[in-house]
Amino acid sequence: MLATWKACLVIALTVATLLLSTCSQASKPAGADESAAKAAEPASASEPVTAKTAYWEMYKSAYKWAPDLVLLRMDPKEIPGFKNEGGKAALWEGTFASPTRHEYRIFSYAVAAHSPDIYRGVMVGDGIQWAGVSREVMPVPISAVNADSDAAFTTATGDAAAWLKKNPGKQLTSFQLGNGYAFSAPVWYFMWGDKKSGYVVYVNATTGKVVKK
Repeated sequence: MLATWKACLVIALTVATLLLSTCSQASKPAGADESAAKAAEPASASEPVTAKTAYWEMYKSAYKWAPDLVLLRMDPKEIPGFKNEGGKAALWEGTFASPTRHEYRIFSYAVAAHSPDIYRGVMVGDGIQWAGVSREVMPVPISAVNADSDAAFTTATGDAAAWLKKNPGKQLTSFQLGNGYAFSAPVWYFMWGDKKSGYVVYVNATTGKVVKK
């Protein structure tokens, strides 16, 4: 049973990654034209934020694009000069999809600008054709996310504490919020190291507890 469970998770994550791997298109500030997009704001003293804080900033623009939007995924990214830690990030990307438009877009929220392609505030990516909800990639209802990224990170690092002690220096290599048929609720996914010899933790985003294998 354990092997089957793990296999399902690997499949789900692999398909999700393949589905969203084409999202690395150029973005521009929400509501800006091409000329304004070139004038990036200077970096500020803002601090990294949690996923839900960034979500609500992105939601404003995403809702204008598609009122029927659904969230598929949240990923933290980095901005030079800022340190992502404690489950907070200086830059977050949210993958939003529209069932009626049959497309999805990558929205992002940055606490500061960094030339040449990171702008402070919300940035909007191009629309990409979307086949719709599948068992592997399901919507993440934000109302079900009671455990924000900082709380989930604390839980995950607690679960991984013994392994991290035995493997000093191993970095967090994957951190995202998603949902799939293998789970009863949206989950936070954490991985230290790599899939072959690393450590993976799933945290139920509703209960805030580790998903037991």
